[in-house]
Amino acid sequence: MASADPYRTRLFKVPGTGRGAMGRRSAAETDGGHTVRARRPQGRLARLHLTATLQAAAPQQAARGRSGRALVLAKDDLREQVRRGRESNLVLFVVDASGSMAARQRMGAVKGAVLSLLMDAYQRRDKIGMITFRGTGAELVLPPTSSVEVGAARLEQLPTGGRTPLAAGLLRAHEVLRVERMRDPDRRPLLVVVTDGRATGGRDALAQAERAAGLLAGQGVASVVLDCESGHVRLGLARTLAARLGGPAVTLDELRAEGVAALVRDHRSVSTQRKAA
Repeated sequence: MASADPYRTRLFKVPGTGRGAMGRRSAAETDGGHTVRARRPQGRLARLHLTATLQAAAPQQAARGRSGRALVLAKDDLREQVRRGRESNLVLFVVDASGSMAARQRMGAVKGAVLSLLMDAYQRRDKIGMITFRGTGAELVLPPTSSVEVGAARLEQLPTGGRTPLAAGLLRAHEVLRVERMRDPDRRPLLVVVTDGRATGGRDALAQAERAAGLLAGQGVASVVLDCESGHVRLGLARTLAARLGGPAVTLDELRAEGVAALVRDHRSVSTQRKAA
């Protein structure tokens, strides 16, 4: 099933402030960007913060015997600039390719959503990786790379069907992120789990998936669940998974940037009406 045309998506960020390579996603201390504060140098002085350095030196002038107009500076007075910009991240997709996701219209919409997120990651200078799970296990179909073309090709060739080993997909993600953390410790990950939340692979499959999600959450991995559940009867399993991971759950409709804008407008309208009442 071919994917739908890509579209502009909602922006997901890794919480906190990183120190990774410059990019266009999450907040970070970078070599570029704007100066937000000063600090004592951490190692070799990078960029002198002149005002903060003079402020640190000024109270010490009498004790240092200053006699002329020039300030008497000491190494301990030196302050460096801390600049705030944005970093690139590792966006790791964990995609449910099981039978419960295999309906033609549904899988086309899912592929369109993932392709849109892949394009967004490329524009933000992220690295991307992709794990799929179906049948009896999970497979790393795209090791972390900067090539969105390879990611799109893997997505188009994605086979579907079989049981839903959700725990295997999450545990494979944990292992991939562990290895990548050793290779590039400054690049923070963003985990995107694409699923309806069902788990049917093996004994106590749902409980195993919850434990695997707790393992990722315990490692502080930022995550978002793309909720692909459809139909009139919905179990809310993807949202339960998102809560266990400690991240938001977003439907396919909410993923679109214009859809998010509409949600914000609706929320503000409701808030205004409540205040007026």
